[in-house]
Amino acid sequence: MSRRFHVLSLVLACAVMTATAGPLDKTECIAPAKPGGGFDLTCKLVQSALMGGKYITDPMRITYMPGGIGAVAYNAIVAQRPAEDNTLVAFSGGSLLNLAQGKFGRYNENDVRWLAAVGADYGAIIVADSSPFKSLKDVIAAVKADPTKVVFGAGGTVGSQDWMKAALTARAAGLNPKSMRFVAFEGGGEAMTALQGGHVQVYSGDASEASQQIKAGAKIRVLAVMSDQRLEGNLANVPTAKEQGMDIEWPIIRGFYLGPKVSDADYKTWSDTFKKMMATPAYDKLRSERGLFPFDLTGAEADTYIKQRVQAYRKLATEFGLAVAK
Repeated sequence: MSRRFHVLSLVLACAVMTATAGPLDKTECIAPAKPGGGFDLTCKLVQSALMGGKYITDPMRITYMPGGIGAVAYNAIVAQRPAEDNTLVAFSGGSLLNLAQGKFGRYNENDVRWLAAVGADYGAIIVADSSPFKSLKDVIAAVKADPTKVVFGAGGTVGSQDWMKAALTARAAGLNPKSMRFVAFEGGGEAMTALQGGHVQVYSGDASEASQQIKAGAKIRVLAVMSDQRLEGNLANVPTAKEQGMDIEWPIIRGFYLGPKVSDADYKTWSDTFKKMMATPAYDKLRSERGLFPFDLTGAEADTYIKQRVQAYRKLATEFGLAVAK
């Protein structure tokens, strides 16, 4: 009897472990770039919020998977890790723009499970502290005078989100975006380093990223933010592009997706967890500290919005004469 009881106990113990193991155990967040950029910021925000709110018991692991501004991570999740229910992958508006242009290979926006948007950011025109440019108008005037003398740096190649910010600015000023000198980097961290090293003169990056870098002691200045009104926090004194005569806005959403074969039940667990987490004052504080602004969507709402944005980006890319996904 004792041996049978022991076997039964083991069976029951295994059943309990199986029942309690789920998508919120041993979690991982993939940041599809090197450390220091917006993807890193997005993963660390949710890492802190999930742990602080006790939604997970083990610290979330952050893995860096650079390549193609998200393409390598996207392909890895879809093709190699489609059913990992405890793995989140960060995305941004730039990821959606690249999807719209077919830069993620044979996969499109319908090949993953879009989980949530966790905040919004805005484009920003950034220079080094030592730069002679004191305003966006100074940058435009210099580019008009001699486009070869002003080098724009950004995370991503021609057609990327950062390139689009620079191109929209150029177009609003009556310039041909193709006349810009542009250097592509793998993520915002590298672009920011190049800016401070004098290798590029202007960085068309993100406001939250710039805000965090300034807090960390980076020698940079933000000349303009691409929002409809001035931002709060340590960028409160930075004028918008509109204030400086450039009728341009570039909102950036940040969020997460899951693999295509994650079950409906596990997807709902994550969606419900994010919805509960983002409704708390503690989350508002964490998001604000990272320079992000409220933009909370989960589940079906997030999926619908994201797919609409991809379609809008396809239209914009067509206007700039860029290739788009079929």
